[in-house]
Amino acid sequence: MRTQVAVIGAGPAGLLLSYLLHQAGVEAVVLEARDREYVRQRVRAGVCEQPTVDLLTEIGLGGRLAAEGLPHEGFSLRFDGTDHRIALTELTGKAITVYGQQEIVKDLVDAHEAADLPLHFEVSDVSLSALDSSRPVVRYRDSSGVVQTLECDAVAGCDGFHGVSRPSIPDGVLTIFEREYPFAWLGVLARTQPSHEELIYTHHPRGFALHSMRSPDVTRLYLQVDPAENLAAWSDDRIWTELSTRLAVDGEFTLREGPILDKGITPMRSFVTEPMRHGRLFLAGDAAHIVPPTGAKGMNLAVADVVVLSRALVALLQGDSALAESYSDTCLRRVWRAEHFSWFMTTMLHVDPGADAFAQRLQLSQLRYTASSRAAATSLAENYVGLPFV
Repeated sequence: MRTQVAVIGAGPAGLLLSYLLHQAGVEAVVLEARDREYVRQRVRAGVCEQPTVDLLTEIGLGGRLAAEGLPHEGFSLRFDGTDHRIALTELTGKAITVYGQQEIVKDLVDAHEAADLPLHFEVSDVSLSALDSSRPVVRYRDSSGVVQTLECDAVAGCDGFHGVSRPSIPDGVLTIFEREYPFAWLGVLARTQPSHEELIYTHHPRGFALHSMRSPDVTRLYLQVDPAENLAAWSDDRIWTELSTRLAVDGEFTLREGPILDKGITPMRSFVTEPMRHGRLFLAGDAAHIVPPTGAKGMNLAVADVVVLSRALVALLQGDSALAESYSDTCLRRVWRAEHFSWFMTTMLHVDPGADAFAQRLQLSQLRYTASSRAAATSLAENYVGLPFV
């Protein structure tokens, strides 16, 4: 088989890249290891930056987002038993929209199927070769067990941290920057109305907590826990009790409880690979970088990558390699800004079990300054709503 771009992975990065290329008249084939329903239903991030919302609207995929998304013009920063609002729109003129990553994926899958674009699920044994040439080759086993060979002009590795794309790059080419944090998130999805109209980020002596939502009837909540924590030790009652304790403020606040639909523990890490390109293989999204979720940057960073990559690939196929050659450097400037912001939010809000009293006082000082200084709040808001795409 022959195509112009082989896209490995049908997450938001891979699907959005394929659709952007389609709109630019470039052929692409998307290969995904999971089945169609798993891809459409897997729950991930839920905060869309303003540039992400604008892009999806611009390319004709903003209908459901506009109808079902939950625009937020601010969020709450809680510490010292007090609520402090970060007024995103007042400070920046922009907002964020709560709209689940799985909903964006559904919109993209539907758009691919409506346009009859090649999207292959349940593929296995994917291997990449000839990446240094102008004709890379992707081999894989399709859903019926038949081995296929796909020749292309470029490969987009959008298959996440554990995918095959990054390991296909020879040893010694990539430089890895990584940091693991001494805490994890216990996340729950509950069928209950949100307890607050906006997100709540909480610093509490017992640990960080986050109140978020996925819809008017489904709430997403998180608790800081030890990375080695046993999920079985957390009954529903224990989870609700701990959330109520950490989210409490001096004044009226009642945490709405309901049936917990899903729960899991996610470790926290920062990860960046440089460069994000090797020959005709281009890495995007989680295949190239991971951010702790505190800053709500993961999915939005993947969107920013593929905006740059789509333009670079279109130019490359037209004979101009300049954007392809600068792809990694262009993306990494935004990646490192997002890494820093995510690190800042994470270290400001979480309780570090190894921190001494001096470090704890510095952390509290940063929280107080951020909540009381318009300049500090504006810097936080500007990064949170999303910097403009390059």
